[in-house]
Amino acid sequence: MRFKNNAAKFAMTVSAAALVASAATASSHREAPGITEQPKVDASDFYMFRSYEPGREDYVTFIANYIPLQAPYGGPNYFTMDPDAIYEIHIDNDGDAIEDVTFQFDFKNELANDGGGIALQIGDATVAIPLRTAGPLTGAASDPLNEIESYTVTHIAGDRRSGTATPVTGTGGETSFSKPIDNIGEKTIPDYEAYANAKIQTISIPGCEMPGKVFVGQRAEAFAVNLGEVFDLVNLVPLEGSITNDRANDDLVDRFNVTSLALEVPISCVTGEGNGVIGAWTTASLPQGNVEDPSPTYAATSVYGGAYVQQSRLSAPLVNEVVIGLPDKDLFNAAEPTQDGALATYVTNPTLPALIDILFREPLGATSNIAPSNLPRTDLVTAFLTGFPGVNQQATVTASEMMRLNTAIPATARADQSAFGVVAEDLAGFPNGRRPGDDTVDIALRVVMGALCHPLPLGAELGIEGAVEDTDSDMINLGLCAPEDAPVGNAPFIDGAPISAAELQNVFPYLNTPLPGATN
Repeated sequence: MRFKNNAAKFAMTVSAAALVASAATASSHREAPGITEQPKVDASDFYMFRSYEPGREDYVTFIANYIPLQAPYGGPNYFTMDPDAIYEIHIDNDGDAIEDVTFQFDFKNELANDGGGIALQIGDATVAIPLRTAGPLTGAASDPLNEIESYTVTHIAGDRRSGTATPVTGTGGETSFSKPIDNIGEKTIPDYEAYANAKIQTISIPGCEMPGKVFVGQRAEAFAVNLGEVFDLVNLVPLEGSITNDRANDDLVDRFNVTSLALEVPISCVTGEGNGVIGAWTTASLPQGNVEDPSPTYAATSVYGGAYVQQSRLSAPLVNEVVIGLPDKDLFNAAEPTQDGALATYVTNPTLPALIDILFREPLGATSNIAPSNLPRTDLVTAFLTGFPGVNQQATVTASEMMRLNTAIPATARADQSAFGVVAEDLAGFPNGRRPGDDTVDIALRVVMGALCHPLPLGAELGIEGAVEDTDSDMINLGLCAPEDAPVGNAPFIDGAPISAAELQNVFPYLNTPLPGATN
């Protein structure tokens, strides 16, 4: 059997890992004990995909989301980024699990009027106002904005701390960019979409012949999941027909906002001299020392110092929630990909299928263990830690947890995207990178329970001789495991919270305008 289209086979094998990384909750919201104490540096989701906005086919988009579960009415301070932290997107283009390119975001928050803030004359006293704005905003320089948030982006070639750092600049040579205030409400910002879109910046990236784009600001949450039911010991029977599959079950989309760091970069600027497959992850770090100030001011409530220490880490969704054991969750957040071998048991011998067996053996009508029995799960190791040879495996193979994207696989137009990604024959989708419209929870539930052990409709895509699309000959077993290894691997698992690309924008930064805190 000879595979003519390696990309398709990659898609299926990586699905196995994706599932381990995404099986049943919101992507990375408060996923480790330590990060609950630092919500401003809590990474929630990471997207990486070939840009599918018409005319942007030569670009790859990265979206790193932070500060999860933002209630739209979460005032009066809303959700500024941490000016003491640095937020980074790391890209490995040769497979050694060490960053070759890093985009580092650094934030600055200032009060208006040279730090004094907007004040009103109350009798014979001048008194600072308590709110972030003193009137409606349009984006004009004269807006009565009381707190101004800006950021810089630095391109770092090589090691994130000792490599060559060069500022990313705007079209006028500026190095500081404006972040829009959060969507307080329709009285404060009557046209938030236009206000925020004006903050999308065209940028010059060191070493890139073509310009890119950057946007940092609040967006509507796009990760679809039946969150409450899932955390309540998966308080639903996760099969098609057993639960209504509609937005009423979604506890994040149309309910919460998130802050996005979005970059669109020419593909040629991130592939380096590798084989076109890139691995990436996002992190947030704070200085090692922190002393609380007993007399805090707006400018400083504590004093930070020392080397930066990584607080948050994310690539594939749900790794820390449902793969890494509770004793090692904070360790995973602090680790670099080169250290992932120490946690490999969580992939080779995953606990999630065993938990699903405990909860659902009886509801699924089984009389014996329904967890896949092909231990150790070498199928998941190939997809999750090393990549598939010739497809999403990089020039050098280093076992590590990164999101991998084959930049040679063309983007799928929004109208043609399948929320089930690769397993639905859409090779540009999850787990070949991740798009906002990919339903990673449903994909994960099916794959973790052994979908890859059963025949799949990928024969034609894999170039198998005699395979014809939409016929029995198109159904093949990938040879990773056997049907008897996964008793319920062909069951239509579902969490009841759907998502599709049609619900999201078709232009950068792709995620929708954030929900307003109040409507007129």
